[in-house]
Amino acid sequence: MKYPTHKMAPQSRLAGMVALVVSLLLPMAVAAQEVGHWEPRASMPLRVDEPRGVSIDNKIYILGGIDDTGMGPLGVVLVYDDETDSWEERAKMPTPGHHLMVSKYKGKIYVFGGFDLSDTVFAWRAIDNAWEYSPDTDTWKALPPMPAGPRGAGEAVEVDGKIYVIGGAGPLPGQDPAMEFNGTHAVVGTTEVYDIASNSWSTVTAMPTARNHFHASATNGKIYAFGGRVGSAYIVHSSNTDIVEEYNPETDSWTLKKPMPTNRSGTGGAPYNGKIYVAGGEYQSDVMMAAFRVLEAYDPATNSWNTSLPRMLVPRHGFVGILMNNEFHVLGGGFQSAGVDRVVVTTETHDAFIFAEDPVAETQD
Repeated sequence: MKYPTHKMAPQSRLAGMVALVVSLLLPMAVAAQEVGHWEPRASMPLRVDEPRGVSIDNKIYILGGIDDTGMGPLGVVLVYDDETDSWEERAKMPTPGHHLMVSKYKGKIYVFGGFDLSDTVFAWRAIDNAWEYSPDTDTWKALPPMPAGPRGAGEAVEVDGKIYVIGGAGPLPGQDPAMEFNGTHAVVGTTEVYDIASNSWSTVTAMPTARNHFHASATNGKIYAFGGRVGSAYIVHSSNTDIVEEYNPETDSWTLKKPMPTNRSGTGGAPYNGKIYVAGGEYQSDVMMAAFRVLEAYDPATNSWNTSLPRMLVPRHGFVGILMNNEFHVLGGGFQSAGVDRVVVTTETHDAFIFAEDPVAETQD
């Protein structure tokens, strides 16, 4: 039987449109598959918000973190073994803290500043301690404290045997280190350099945008600072920024770069194959509280962003982002913006982004 041509035409046009859409979307789907994918890994033995960490010899070391009150430090040291997909606990930190600034060099871990709990008011108290942790012996050695004074929620990045401790928040000059929730305190761009070989400190040009709760990574000998929080260490009293700045240790200078696609703080990230991958973060306003699922890549060579990467399995902020064995691991943090009364919003989950290609990854040692 033959059907009238006028009845076939709409179906033919529809089939053609479907074919066109499929032909356009298929390359995008294939490209997305080629980028990589997320896989769940063994969760941490407890919920940890605002920890810090590094990877050494196929293991991830998680240090510090904050308890469910949002004020008290946990002081834990947790170790993830990638070969067995399992966790163990080590001896606690000699000075428990959260919002630490952490880096690594030649198999040792360096910890700077952070916050603990004030013994006078229910608030974060900034500390200026510096420590060297030896994973092989599970021992700590005190280092000279940060000369500019106590601060936390900054970043520590190693380049050529020197650790750059950048930004953060602390008390105003002359004030008590306790940072009361509704009080005024300092957000800084201070950049101090700890020389591992000489066990000494120096000061270099401050980061132009004073901020805290940002992410910083190094690639090709330069340091990049992404986003963060201005105005206060507490997100309720602060504003997020999308500013990206590059620091060149050779010239001791900062340069403004292409901003992040969204304003956010509490991100995590790591360098990989010449790019820096930045994930997660949080946002809060009078009408909205949110944590991000996004994974994005900044390319310093082109000063551009790739915003189409697969989303994290769990939205999170205040978490650890670590590169290990060409995989980007995200651990802990909060799955909702901080400050939700009567609700625990932290997580012990641990996921890894498996890159599709397998170039030599940066070790940052």
